[in-house]
Amino acid sequence: MRHLVTLVLVSAGAIGASAQQTAEPLTITLTARAQQPGELVVVDVTTHEPAATLHVRAFDRDWPAYATSDTTWRAIIGIDLDVEIGEHPIAVRADGRAGTARRTRVLTVTAKSFRTRNLTVDNAFVNPPASTQERIAREATELNRIWRMVEPAPFWTGAFQRPVPHEANSRFGTRSIFNGQPRRPHGGADFLSPSGTPVKSPGAGIVRLAGDLYYTGGTVVVDHGLGLISLFAHLSAVDVEADDRVEAGQVLGKVGATGRVTGAHLHWTLRINGMRVDPLSLLEVLGTPAR
Repeated sequence: MRHLVTLVLVSAGAIGASAQQTAEPLTITLTARAQQPGELVVVDVTTHEPAATLHVRAFDRDWPAYATSDTTWRAIIGIDLDVEIGEHPIAVRADGRAGTARRTRVLTVTAKSFRTRNLTVDNAFVNPPASTQERIAREATELNRIWRMVEPAPFWTGAFQRPVPHEANSRFGTRSIFNGQPRRPHGGADFLSPSGTPVKSPGAGIVRLAGDLYYTGGTVVVDHGLGLISLFAHLSAVDVEADDRVEAGQVLGKVGATGRVTGAHLHWTLRINGMRVDPLSLLEVLGTPAR
């Protein structure tokens, strides 16, 4: 069941309003599961007059916005796992033929507790041999390049859907200790799916990477547009190729136990504009509710 928070803000400035005229409203609606690290926030903006462009800036970066009608726009922003707790401004500017409307909204990020898990894996995955370092560095560079991609418009339409029908059994943000050594927080969600289960794209997009990586094994990365990018890991089979266009529900591959894993499952990482966010928040605010 969804538990979304929607906040509406009305601006005092407006496109086409002169100093002598009564200001027309610029309405901003924020929708999120929660205002905490790892969450997506949908920013819907309504202008009194059609705007040529709309700019959104938050967390020291710009976020692409797209028109949903002549007077409505949408941007989707992410609260990174390591965002500082406290107040963060979301600045919105709408530019039209007759003028500019501006408004800044303060987003108050509250703390969230994450659990810790202890895992035992092949020691080579915790302390990889020297012979693998070049490969690991090369793959990390390629993934970082992909994470920085921000297409100006969405490739998807309609609601996002679950990539597998099974329950998520390992949560985003979990602090992991591999063989007694602390590692970075879990940057995705794991689904308890049997080996061979088809993995379906949650939304339309372009495949940016398809292949075998050292840590994530069989891997597919799908760019959904607007900087929203999904990575699916540990696949036993990969059924798409880089640069393929995929539709929502299209099979990308099959669940497996490749890469650094203790058993078969699907790992889904989601980033937006480089920010690490919980894939389950995407399903809550823009798709099929998570379980």
